[in-house]
Amino acid sequence: MIRGRRLCGAEEVPEGGGRDFHFSAGDAVRFVLVVRKHGVLRAYENSCPHLGTPLNFLPGRFFDRDGEHLLCATHGALFRIEDGLCISGPCLGRNLRPLAIHIENGAIILREAAS
Repeated sequence: MIRGRRLCGAEEVPEGGGRDFHFSAGDAVRFVLVVRKHGVLRAYENSCPHLGTPLNFLPGRFFDRDGEHLLCATHGALFRIEDGLCISGPCLGRNLRPLAIHIENGAIILREAAS
């Protein structure tokens, strides 16, 4: 079994939708987003590389109107879903920080870094 933090049931992230999470990580708070597109779950730090703000204003709202890109609600930057690359906006060419997840017993598990 891989060590990690249970985020939610995999079925709780709908196709074309997302979930956001925050929790204590030592002395800091960690912000995480998980989205599903074309059946694939992906996780990123929920922090725009431009200002460090969360991408979403409302819970679980990460996609642009067309559902093709992740959208930073603060300043409109667009990110590719498959790799987190910013393709439009003030952080052009920078990436969201990807996070490793896996499914275990139907739950999304955020993998912990090896110590």
